[in-house]
Amino acid sequence: MRHPLTFSLPVKGFTLVEVMVAMVIGMLGMIIMLQVFSAAEGQKRVTTGEGDLQNNGALALYTLQRDVRLGGYGFNSINVFGCPITIPAPPVARTLTFLAPVIINPPVADVPAGDANTDTLLVAYGRSGGSPEGDLITATGTVGSDQVFSVLSPTNFSVGHRALAAPVEPANGCALTLGTVTDVTSPNVTVAPSNAGEGGSLFNFGTSPRIVAYAIRGGNLTVCDYMQANCAAACVAGNANCNANWTPVANNIVSLRAQYGRDTSTPMDGIDTWDQTTPVQPSPANQLLFACLWSRASALRIALVARNSQPDSGILTALPPVWEGSALNAIDLSARADWQNYRYRVFETVIPLRNLSWMGTALCP
Repeated sequence: MRHPLTFSLPVKGFTLVEVMVAMVIGMLGMIIMLQVFSAAEGQKRVTTGEGDLQNNGALALYTLQRDVRLGGYGFNSINVFGCPITIPAPPVARTLTFLAPVIINPPVADVPAGDANTDTLLVAYGRSGGSPEGDLITATGTVGSDQVFSVLSPTNFSVGHRALAAPVEPANGCALTLGTVTDVTSPNVTVAPSNAGEGGSLFNFGTSPRIVAYAIRGGNLTVCDYMQANCAAACVAGNANCNANWTPVANNIVSLRAQYGRDTSTPMDGIDTWDQTTPVQPSPANQLLFACLWSRASALRIALVARNSQPDSGILTALPPVWEGSALNAIDLSARADWQNYRYRVFETVIPLRNLSWMGTALCP
C-alpha cells in the first residue's frame, strides 16, 4: 500500500544565534549613538558656558566701570574728603564713616562683607551742573531748623537738589550732611537738614546723587544704593542677595578684586603704587593730610571673575585664575568645595578717577 507523499514547509523565524548577533549589533550602535550624543552635549555645554561667561562678565564690568569712572564727580575738593557724611531719611537716616570718590573694602558697618575672599566697593558722585569745587558761602543764617547759605551762584541750585556744606578747608572733626534744597531766593539757598559750613563751600549733588556699594553675594555681583535703601543693614543668613536691598547686576560673578593706583612721590608725577591700602587718619589727627592721601589715588585696577553656570563631573580648573594684581591680592575661589569643576574667565581693567586728576591740591604737602 502506498503512503501519500509528505512535504516539510520551511520554518519562519530566527535562530538563537541570529538573535544574539542582532542584539550585539544593536548594542554597538546604541553605544556609538550615546557617545556621539554625550560628546555633542558636552560641546554644547562648553559653548553655552563660554557664552554665559562672556555676557555676564562684560555686563558686570561695564556696570561697575560706569559708576567708578564717575567717582568724585560734583565734589572735587579736599575739604570734603575723609569727612563722615550723614544721609537723612527717608528711607533710613544713616552716617557713613567717610566720604571719598571710591573706597575699597569700606568698614563693614557701612558695607557688610560679601562672599569669602572677595572685595567690596563704595562709590559716590553727584549729578548736577554746579561747580565741582563748590559755591563759595559768603554768609549763613537759619530759618527754623533749616540752614540758609548766601552763595555766589545761587542759580546753580534748584528746589529738590541734594546739597552739602563743607568747611573752608579740611578740619579735624568735620561732619557733613547731605540735605535737600527747600528754597532758592537769590542770593540765598536754603538746605534742610544741614551743618553750618560757614565760610566754606556749598556742593550741589543734583536731584539723584549716587552713593552705591558693590559686593559679591551668593556668587552674583550685587549693588545697593544708599539713597534708596539702608545698605548697611545686617545680612540675613541664607539669603543669596544678603537682603532685599541688594540688587543682582550679573549672575555667576564669583570674585571681585580691586586696587588703588596711587602716587606716593612728592611732588606727584603719576601712579607708582598699586595696593588696597585705604587712607587712614594720622595720629595725632590731621584732616588736611588725611584728605590729601585720598587725592593721591587717581585710578582703580579691578578684576571680576565670571563662572559658567553648570559644573562638570571632572576637574576643569586646576589652579585659580590670576590677574595683574595677584601678587598682593590673589583670586581665591576655595570657599566652594567644587570650585575646580567650573570654567572661569577674568575680566580686568584700569579705571581712571578722572574727577581727581585736575582737582586743586595746592594745600597738600
